[in-house]
Amino acid sequence: MFDRSSTFGDALDDDAARAVLETFLPGIAASPMAGQFRGARLGQLIAISPALREDEAEQDRFWAALAEVPGDGEVTPREYSPAIAPDPAYEGDDVTRASARVTMPSVPVERWGVVELRFDGPSHGNPFVDVELGARVTHGDRAFHIGGFYDGDGTYRIRFLAEREGEWHFETTSTARSLDGLSGAVQVGPAASGSHGPVRVDGLHFAHADGTRYRPVGTTAYAWTHQPEELQQRTLGALAESPFNKMRMCLFPKSYLYNANEPERFPFPGSLADGFDLARFDPAYFHELEGRVAELAGLGIEADLILFHAYDRWGFADLGPAVDDRLIRYVVRRLAASANVWWALANEYDLVWAKTTADWERIAAIIEEEDPHGHLRSIHNCHGFYDQTRPWITHVSAQRIDVYRTAENTDAWRSQYGKPVVIDEVGYEGDIDQGWGNLTGEELVRRCWEGAVRGGYVAHGETYLNDREELWWSKGGELIGTSPARMGFLDGIVAEAPGGVLDPLPSDWDVPWGGVAGEYLIAYFGFNRPSFRSIVLPDGSFEIDVIDTWNMTVEPVPGVHRGAVRVELPARQYMAVRARRVTPSVE
Repeated sequence: MFDRSSTFGDALDDDAARAVLETFLPGIAASPMAGQFRGARLGQLIAISPALREDEAEQDRFWAALAEVPGDGEVTPREYSPAIAPDPAYEGDDVTRASARVTMPSVPVERWGVVELRFDGPSHGNPFVDVELGARVTHGDRAFHIGGFYDGDGTYRIRFLAEREGEWHFETTSTARSLDGLSGAVQVGPAASGSHGPVRVDGLHFAHADGTRYRPVGTTAYAWTHQPEELQQRTLGALAESPFNKMRMCLFPKSYLYNANEPERFPFPGSLADGFDLARFDPAYFHELEGRVAELAGLGIEADLILFHAYDRWGFADLGPAVDDRLIRYVVRRLAASANVWWALANEYDLVWAKTTADWERIAAIIEEEDPHGHLRSIHNCHGFYDQTRPWITHVSAQRIDVYRTAENTDAWRSQYGKPVVIDEVGYEGDIDQGWGNLTGEELVRRCWEGAVRGGYVAHGETYLNDREELWWSKGGELIGTSPARMGFLDGIVAEAPGGVLDPLPSDWDVPWGGVAGEYLIAYFGFNRPSFRSIVLPDGSFEIDVIDTWNMTVEPVPGVHRGAVRVELPARQYMAVRARRVTPSVE
């Protein structure tokens, strides 16, 4: 039989399996896919085909037909590691309940900081799975349960986010007697300067928990934390000089073009050569990851952590439900106390061949259960969108859906899903041979402006080739492109709008308008280059500016304007016109 793990090439080479492919996907054997995707898993094929991708019942019939195919293509279903329940007899009755030593913060924790409780406990057996630890945490009318984790060498930790000032109380529960029934109180003081708490959804935009406006100016460096220390430090240095306040990054390393190096550590102990111990975790790996997340926080950058992806040679994309669930609980318990974390269930979920919709829904439910602080959650597509109306999805994280036109769909997606739209992958500025990775800086910036005036947020990526094969999009390093500074300029223009955001406004057939109705209006001309534009202003008086989005200049049009106005333009591409209502005193 054939299943999700079988390769496309093997199915094509088997007459019966090929007949099934042709039944459900007519013409596929003669298409370019037959040569290009021979090594792809059949589980990825449904992402490439709209006929299967958009009809789950048809998918079920497809898999059932392939499962009945006999012959040389027969595969043995993989045996996944089983779930491991905590050991209720891990410590015997001779161990005194609540006898473990607990270390609490000795000084008040700053609001929005991490409250960490450390417990010195038992280390025999395998505490990663043998011991369950948690605590009930209370502050006035706020109460929640938070899970703890084993950090190696007899150390257990419970972390939670300091959401409010004042005294927080906790009491532990555990299957280990020495860790059960411990209690205490922790003081939380005022927030540090510039600390605003986690990012939340605010209508069709975002704001920090304290109400401070947040506009994502994002970038991607998938595998930057899996690189040598020196390269990671260069990445942090580049970020410090950039306008970016969000970084997409992977929990697992990446195996893909220009990504052939082997990381020093992994979430699980072991190596590709020797295999991995999937019943344990590597605390040293997580210490390094947590350190990088904290360093990003110090730079004002949100860590958009991608939990799964398909670009894998280590087997992490196909761990099985029990290991997936154990991993997700461990990761969320370690990182949910960090104010700057977002959860991205997958990069290109539809290419992760071993997982079904039921798997993603189960993983999402675990994240919601383990994260009492409600960090943002998304799932990113390659071909077709996941159902973005699902209640656990806080915002749309989109990849390009067309070679040229993606940002132009921003306002439609906002209306369709009723959620903020972040186009995390619209294409990358660079010069590699892949169409997604050789945009000019001008084109990437154009796409950013198109998304912005339509009420969304388009992110950056950079794929300039060098002899070291250190492409920013995956490994980090240096930023050499022309788009980052101009994305910062765009963010500054948006920040000047009332409320600090743009929404789509009624537009001309050839020009999109965005802003705040009746108050702050921007028309963006993109790759067109008019020498003038006649506009009709709302009732009232307005100042008008001509914005060169590429040269980053703002030229006021003299005077105060009303009604129909002819605005002279320089007949260059990438221009915008802004109209701002003026108060009577200005007139």
